[in-house]
Amino acid sequence: MSGLEIIFVFLASLFGLLAIGIPIAFTLILVSAAILFYMGNFNSQIIAQAVVFGANSFTLLAIPFFILAGEIMSYGGISQRIVLFVSSLVGHVRGGLGYVVIIASTIFAGLSGSAVADAAALGAILIPMMIKMGYDKATSVALVCASAMIAPIIPPSVPLILYGVAGQTSIGRLFMAGIVPGLIIAFALMIFWYIMAKRNKYPVGKRASIKEIFTAFKKSIFALFMPVIIVGGIRFGIFTPTEAGCIAVVYALFISIVIYREMKISDIKEVLVRTSKTTGQVLLVAATAMSTAWVVTTAGLPQQVVMALHDFTDTPTLLVFIITIFLILLGMVMDSTPAILIFAPIFMPLIKTAGIDPVYFGIIMVLNLMIGLLTPPVGTVLFVGCGVGNLKLHELVKKIWPFIILEYGVLFLFILFPELILIPMKWFM
Repeated sequence: MSGLEIIFVFLASLFGLLAIGIPIAFTLILVSAAILFYMGNFNSQIIAQAVVFGANSFTLLAIPFFILAGEIMSYGGISQRIVLFVSSLVGHVRGGLGYVVIIASTIFAGLSGSAVADAAALGAILIPMMIKMGYDKATSVALVCASAMIAPIIPPSVPLILYGVAGQTSIGRLFMAGIVPGLIIAFALMIFWYIMAKRNKYPVGKRASIKEIFTAFKKSIFALFMPVIIVGGIRFGIFTPTEAGCIAVVYALFISIVIYREMKISDIKEVLVRTSKTTGQVLLVAATAMSTAWVVTTAGLPQQVVMALHDFTDTPTLLVFIITIFLILLGMVMDSTPAILIFAPIFMPLIKTAGIDPVYFGIIMVLNLMIGLLTPPVGTVLFVGCGVGNLKLHELVKKIWPFIILEYGVLFLFILFPELILIPMKWFM
């Protein structure tokens, strides 16, 4: 039995089942079964045990906690206060609300850690505001979706947690490494938006007074402290990323119920139900993806990948470029969670052989797959944007391509100059 045969069975069953519309969690179980059956080692008990083992991770507990914190913030008026504060600062410049979207997404990234949550929460507030002020609807939605890509890079980041679990890499180092790349993406988006605003003569808002700015800051100060607490606590070793999720929940509850008083005790039940549904979906996919990763590892797929790409290990930049092209194509047809959990263990031996820092590769992989959330046909953030903005998919796709090209441009910049990630990471470590 050759390795190429196993690779063919793996890819054919994976993409074949996805093509006919089988849900991703069940697809992954069937892929595991197909590989074991082909190897003549099929045993349903092995798959069941692998699924249980995949979900049995202390680190994965961070995911439901950060999801819960994000839900509480949506109910507690935290995102609205961030928007109002940023709007008071830059709302008066040409295309000001576009800058509000980008800056608010950057701040909210340190709260939610999810591109989907960012797009949904901020989109619901800012898209109606932009349309009311005369901005093009499709362009507004496209900007919100593109800015949501910052959230999975800046800590806390659910995709980075998943990569850390799958690739056995320090989540704390991943969090620290993601700060500057996220800020670079935000800066690139602002430059691009400046050009667009000037070319299209977007509207200019009313300048806020010093008193209004101070009032908005005072109202949002507790919300702004949250990412500082999370990142600072992880950086100085006060708590682990999982414990940071718990801290985020407690802090979000406190400021939403006690300080802002926009959330009632009775709302907690609905928040917990919504969190449970989201967590159930994510962790089911995570568990089944981990089982598939275990099966493909047992089948020797990582070793086959290493052998196939061994000639490129002497040129790390070219190797990362080749993997990136594969991930670009993968991101168009597969959601980020299973892609990270399956392919991170496959690529890890190759990355280590080439002498590439696993943390650096984690940022590249996650950013790559997050941009994939903007590309059809499986663009989760696109569907969220269409839902929030009441827009048809083809209308959004036409407007979002320039943003996608820009973000891929930043990605390739990180590949050509790894120091943009590695050097700032050392500053925070």
